[in-house]
Amino acid sequence: MVARPKVVAFDIIGTVFSMEPLRPALVALGLAPMSLELLYAATLRDTFALACTNAFAPFQSVMEGCLDEALAMQCTTTSPERKKAVLGMMRSLPAYEDARAAFQLLVGAGIRIVALSNGAAATTKGLLEGAGLHDLVEHVLSVDDVKLSKPRLEVYLYAAQAAGVTPGEMALVAAHPWDIHGAKAADLLAGYVARGRPFPSVLRGPDAAGETLLDIAQALVRP
Repeated sequence: MVARPKVVAFDIIGTVFSMEPLRPALVALGLAPMSLELLYAATLRDTFALACTNAFAPFQSVMEGCLDEALAMQCTTTSPERKKAVLGMMRSLPAYEDARAAFQLLVGAGIRIVALSNGAAATTKGLLEGAGLHDLVEHVLSVDDVKLSKPRLEVYLYAAQAAGVTPGEMALVAAHPWDIHGAKAADLLAGYVARGRPFPSVLRGPDAAGETLLDIAQALVRP
């Protein structure tokens, strides 16, 4: 049984908000349907490379370069305006349908919520407001404040410090194994939102795992 945290930090992109609307937009640029996964993986690759070398660039800037790479690899060209429009969709992603129920369950149990994203704080605030979740979130934290990206330990420790708790009193909820691994390395609790994907055995595992956000929220509120 997982210990009940005082604060839950939610990863945002791909965990609370779905990137799926980008898929048809990328296809409209002439890219293959799997380009959504490839674009996100390439963006993480370059973000991680920066973090490993104590360097930093905003997530949107990294993704822009990776979109150019994807277009070149698939011998496709498009206008700067169309690329900008696709990247701009990151500011209006839809929340997963159980996000509000999960947030409400935690807040109702006296557990505080913060958002912790590799994206910009302004983008995260806009997403939360658009989904009607902003009233349930105490703080919006961004790697921009640390100038290092997750899964660097400094990011998770910064989140705990900002929330006024020890690392062991905070849980990270994420749909990305690499994020869970980073949180556990920083001594946080962690809940993995699987959505049908197994957790890699080579990474530090979560304290709780479930298929949905609500599954994880239910596991975290249990005494």
